[in-house]
This record gives sequence, C-alpha cells and structure tokens, in this order.
Amino acid sequence: MNPFESIGKKYQTLPKVDLTQGRSIAYSRSTTRRLMELIDANAHGNVHGGVIMRMVDDAAAIVAIKHSQNPTVVTARVERFDFLSPAFIGDVVSVHCEMRYVGRTSMEVGVKVMAEDVITEEVRNIANSYLIYVALDANRKPTPVPPLVPADNEEKAIIERASVRRKRRQKIDEEVKQTKEIKD
Repeated sequence: MNPFESIGKKYQTLPKVDLTQGRSIAYSRSTTRRLMELIDANAHGNVHGGVIMRMVDDAAAIVAIKHSQNPTVVTARVERFDFLSPAFIGDVVSVHCEMRYVGRTSMEVGVKVMAEDVITEEVRNIANSYLIYVALDANRKPTPVPPLVPADNEEKAIIERASVRRKRRQKIDEEVKQTKEIKD
C-alpha cells in the first residue's frame, strides 16, 4: 500500500465533533522550532523567506487541525505576512501560533516568528502573520468547526480584536468585488 492510501484510510472514519463544545485559544496553541541549515539559505546568505513561510503555514495548520478536530484544513488566505528582520543559518526559528477568530467554517490563526542565536542567546521577532484556514468535509466542502470561547479576559480581548479585523477584511473584500464588477 502506498503511503497516501494509508493516510487516507487512517482518516476515513473520524469521530463526530461536538460543535456545541467551544474551545479556548490555549486549547490549540502551538510552537514549532527548527534549526536553520545551509539548505535554507537564499542567495544573500539569509534564510529564504519561502522557508519561513512554509514553516508558518505548517505550524498554523496544526492549530487549525487541533481546534477543528479535522485533518482536512486548507489555507484559504494569508492575510498578512510581515518580515521584520532576517533569520540566519544556525539560528533556531520558532513559530508561535494561536487561534484568534473562528467563524462557521473558517479559522484565523495568528503567528509570531522568532529567531534565536543559540550562542549569543539573542532572540529577534523576525515575522508576523495571520492565516485563514477552512475545514473541509469528506467531499472537500467547507464544514462547521467548534466555536472559539475565551477562557479569560485576555483571550476575550484577543477574540474581539480579531473580530474587528475580520469585519474590516470583509468590508475591503466587498469594495474589491464592487470595483471588479464596475470594470467587467
């Protein structure tokens, strides 16, 4: 059996997810770390931005999978990806991710990327990002996910800020759609 068939069979029958049971931000929070090696370098001798972006997508997907209890989540949108400073070969790059907002089928994951020089112990924030994931059912159609419920006032504030961001994003999307209709 090829590995793709075995992966598919592993998730053919998933347990039913209780959509009435909300999950907190802390429930699915995750950190991924990796030593940057020569293979990760770009032509300037820094870590290639694409390497960082892939690490972010992989790490944020873990949060979306854990929150939704669904192995089939897809990246629907990279809302922002701000590179703040470079990472270097030999740095340990840490990708800190947490759920920020959950809609009916979509989930926003906030990401902070840090680089640490393990010799000097200098730690730098090298990138920040927001990614939107959608959970899919067996027919690859969007499927509902559990709500995000704040565990404390800090989580409540995070969710409220994300809700404002989502409304802003929806307004911009609507303006872009109207502009496209005018041009067409």
